[in-house]
Amino acid sequence: MAIQWFPGHMHLTRKAIGERIADIDVVIEMLDARLPGSSANPMLAELIHGKPALKVLSKQDLADPERTTAWLAHYNAQPNVRAIALDTSMTSPAKALIEACHQLAPLRGGMVKPMRVLICGIPNVGKSTLINTLKGKRAAKTGDEAGVTKLEQRITLADDFYLYDTPGVLWPRIIVAQSGYNLAASGAIGVNAFDEEEVALELLNYLIAHYPQALQDRYKIQDVASHNDEQMLEAIARQRGAVQSGGRANTTKAAHLLIHDFRSGVLGRLTLETPKEFAEWLARGEKADAERAIRKEAFEKAKKHPRK
Repeated sequence: MAIQWFPGHMHLTRKAIGERIADIDVVIEMLDARLPGSSANPMLAELIHGKPALKVLSKQDLADPERTTAWLAHYNAQPNVRAIALDTSMTSPAKALIEACHQLAPLRGGMVKPMRVLICGIPNVGKSTLINTLKGKRAAKTGDEAGVTKLEQRITLADDFYLYDTPGVLWPRIIVAQSGYNLAASGAIGVNAFDEEEVALELLNYLIAHYPQALQDRYKIQDVASHNDEQMLEAIARQRGAVQSGGRANTTKAAHLLIHDFRSGVLGRLTLETPKEFAEWLARGEKADAERAIRKEAFEKAKKHPRK
């Protein structure tokens, strides 16, 4: 899926993170627990230069608990990294990130050496909601659409704990095809950057294989496994009364309904990738990207030195 959604403020965010990082003790990257690999920003890894990292799997209440456990184990096995899962509407679990930051940077704390933490992540991953939970008031703007936070904000969580919030940022080019679909389904990408039916079909393809019962329970469609993605989308349309003149199923409306049901959690607790799956997708994406770079280089060379 060719999704290239990189608004102007995201270029500014990348620059701001690069300038700020030297003074930061811990970097918190918020990930969507329903798609932890796809929501991890590869551009961020280049920017943080090996700083201690806390991976916060947000929206855990919407994700498959068993898969969340697998993802936490995956990240906690990495050096200089800790991972916790949070439901950002819950006060007590949210405060656990403060303790995790002190574990990652035990020499920071107190007025002489206050903890300086940068929090970042993709759009609509729940950063602002988490910050408001920590502060106990609306310290940061929240919204259902990607890209609500536009400027860096400094928030004092304690006398010796400073949290720098940055706008949600994607990366210029998504090389893992499935990540593009998963990000679009989650709401991380602006609606004008993708086709809802295409995203819905990819989502159904995965859910039919891994969560058929969730589809059956929600849409009352029997024998889900016998349907392909297109048949399932049409069945959802008819089940929901989305029928056009002439009896044609309104699959555009059905796609919108499906994506809304996934985002809101009414389909149940679902996770669209495992660590193993994502590693395989990433390997294929990197291989395809390397091959594309070789073709591009050959093309540019041919332009400069055309045959006579």
